[in-house]
Amino acid sequence: MLAADSKVVSGPISEGLEGRPVSWKQIIDPVEPFLEAVSERLLTQVTAFQPELVPYAEYALNGNGKHLRPALVALTANAVGKANDPHVTVAVIIEMVHLATLVHDDVMDEAEIRRGQLTLAANWGNEIAVLFGDCLFAQALKLAASFPTPEICRAVAMATNTVCSGEILQTQHRHDFELKREQYFRMLEMKTAELFALSCELSGCLGGTGPQARKALRQFGLAFGMAYQIYDDCVDLFGSEAAAGKSLGTDLAKGKLTLPVLLAWERAGAEDRAALKDLIKDWQNGSMKQITDLMSKYETLGASVEVVHRYLQNARQILEALAPSNGRAGLLGLTDYLAQQTDALGGCA
Repeated sequence: MLAADSKVVSGPISEGLEGRPVSWKQIIDPVEPFLEAVSERLLTQVTAFQPELVPYAEYALNGNGKHLRPALVALTANAVGKANDPHVTVAVIIEMVHLATLVHDDVMDEAEIRRGQLTLAANWGNEIAVLFGDCLFAQALKLAASFPTPEICRAVAMATNTVCSGEILQTQHRHDFELKREQYFRMLEMKTAELFALSCELSGCLGGTGPQARKALRQFGLAFGMAYQIYDDCVDLFGSEAAAGKSLGTDLAKGKLTLPVLLAWERAGAEDRAALKDLIKDWQNGSMKQITDLMSKYETLGASVEVVHRYLQNARQILEALAPSNGRAGLLGLTDYLAQQTDALGGCA
């Protein structure tokens, strides 16, 4: 998945790493008015498209997602100051870029379900979906160009280029069982973590932070984004479609090798390697059960969870050196919540 929303943003209250009760509602409540403003402004973007495209725009911009990237914009703004109207615009821009990547991703993965409903491609076909995804990219850049200085537009354009380049790299490495973990992490940083980093960096920029603080916020976003995508890759193998609200197993069906698979490949002997390769290269409806059995045999979920926790710990250390304790509470809560949701995958598996 390019940057799929998943159950990291749903679920019951649970206890944080420092004894803090953490729920998605608890984290988001302080910035709920901001997220409502983002949803409203996203819907106003519908009128920016040709009348014939309005049904697609309404479907893509309907606000069904949890707006994790806009939440990062708002929480970062609160960590360094206060969110304002330009923050809302930046959040809309980043969410539109994200939505465009999802539309294209669903075409490539032949996914039918996204956020609990049919994908745009499943509704109107691949050709319409690809072209409308392009329109979303273009509209996001048009909005970015509305800022009085070119800095925002330049950053959004560069990030969009990085995200698309990361997806190309992942496509080039389909069925590549020689893929190294370092290459996998690089692709994740480009295709997913980049938009998390952009959310934090631009929020800090609009909040008047200096270059060093913006760099630190960007590093926080990268670390959190890496943790999120590795978690999401685990959901694709060990989660459930009902909880995730999207089609699962699409990565492997398309030959995209994620961290649990790479770990199994590293640990397996010749016989199991051959079985794993055959299952992925000749994907069948029953392949998932056999693959998850191999993942369990080599304990790849636990090892992947450890990697998620390392990235989250790195993100916390960056925050502790950056913002006063009262300002960083929302972002720290977000890292705790993702840690808890990741740990909960063991029960699903």
